[in-house]
Amino acid sequence: MVQYSQRAETAAATTADRSNLVLLILCSAAFTAMLDVFVVNIAFTAIGAAYTGSSLADLSWILNAYTIVYAALLIPAGRLADRYGRKAGFLGGLAVFTLASAVCAASPTLGVLIAARVLQAAGAAALTPASLGLLLTAMPAAERAYAVKVWATSTSVAAALGPVLGGALVQLSWQWVFLVNVPIGVAALLAAIRFVPDSRDESVTAIPDVLGALVLAVALGATALALVQGPEWGWSGPGLPTAVAVAALGTAAIVIRVFRHPVPIVAPALLRVRTFSSANCTALLFCTAFGAVLPSVVLWLEGRAGFSALRTGWAIAPGPLMVPIFAAVSQQLLRRWSSGMVVAFGNLLVGVGAAMLALSADTEVDYATQVLPGWIVVGIGVGFALPTLLATATVGLPAAWVATGSAVVNTSRQLGYVLGVSLLVAVLGSTAVPAERAETVFTRAWWVIAAVAAVAALTSFGITEKRNSE
Repeated sequence: MVQYSQRAETAAATTADRSNLVLLILCSAAFTAMLDVFVVNIAFTAIGAAYTGSSLADLSWILNAYTIVYAALLIPAGRLADRYGRKAGFLGGLAVFTLASAVCAASPTLGVLIAARVLQAAGAAALTPASLGLLLTAMPAAERAYAVKVWATSTSVAAALGPVLGGALVQLSWQWVFLVNVPIGVAALLAAIRFVPDSRDESVTAIPDVLGALVLAVALGATALALVQGPEWGWSGPGLPTAVAVAALGTAAIVIRVFRHPVPIVAPALLRVRTFSSANCTALLFCTAFGAVLPSVVLWLEGRAGFSALRTGWAIAPGPLMVPIFAAVSQQLLRRWSSGMVVAFGNLLVGVGAAMLALSADTEVDYATQVLPGWIVVGIGVGFALPTLLATATVGLPAAWVATGSAVVNTSRQLGYVLGVSLLVAVLGSTAVPAERAETVFTRAWWVIAAVAAVAALTSFGITEKRNSE
């Protein structure tokens, strides 16, 4: 009996060790995918210098191509992984992401780099929902909530470390911001093959609307194209009217397919849940503001203040560091405020931070007095808004819809990032803004960002779910 008890305890300990290892493997992949977003922002100026003759509109597709494809494929990729096996989806996505990272580093032209970023996004879209699904099934029931928090926190850590790591890597060369993914990806791939158990959802039998996802990518790409190239094209030529027409037709086609396809990318019933629809609208607007303000500060510091990539990384880091701190503070506010009020407060702070940047802008840049205060306020606002927004978005959904609902919210976030980058490009027009115009155009950009954040604060009040006070 004693021997049996000892064997049981040993087996339990082994299971616990294995579940912690699985958590580490899956979190490392999510960490790498998020890290890529922040290090590429820091490397933006260096990449532009490597491909001489590239405009800001051209370079913006390094960011937009990734987010457009990621947004379009996230939901169908998640459903396919549920149907055919999450481990296969995770391994395939991680392999594609890792290989594409190596291709990014070796790209001889900007076009090849953008194409490789599309492949990266496809890999990230496959591994992200599959990693969360594998995590939920691999962890003991009592530890699942903790594991999801760790998984989510890993992306916050990537946001905090990304700017500094990106700045350090760019000191070697911009290629290293992509090459750093390769050893992490290979190690995670080999470990996942050995230690991560497979799972699937037997209730998922129908194939999701993959064509609808591709139409969404085309519509979003046309919208971004109209924003970034519109000022240069004008309405006199065929370019801008064609892009607007494709965007409009694509959007109409998506709406029709949502209501007519047997397995649409977004179930119409989801959109009838007020908290969920308001959360998605707010996520779109919030990420539009944040997607514009981050690269705007990077470009201001590197282009106008003359900061190196490493110095810019250190200068950017205080903003992301505020996020986990004030995410914890927001949990205390939720004892007295509704979720919508907390998210609205966070969005309002993002707008205030952008306004502070606009009011402080001057021909001579002083980081400590003109940039840092506003940037810290932006980081505090993100800490209040984003975690609460993501945690509340799916609370009112039936259990069977939660996974799909989470994917939809993440898709809205990615759409916002695309619109934010495109909006910034439309306002700035160039990476090398002439000194005599820099203060004017960056100030205008920050006021536009503040206005978008203010609208997001208003839509936040539709998020009516209130947390328990205990």
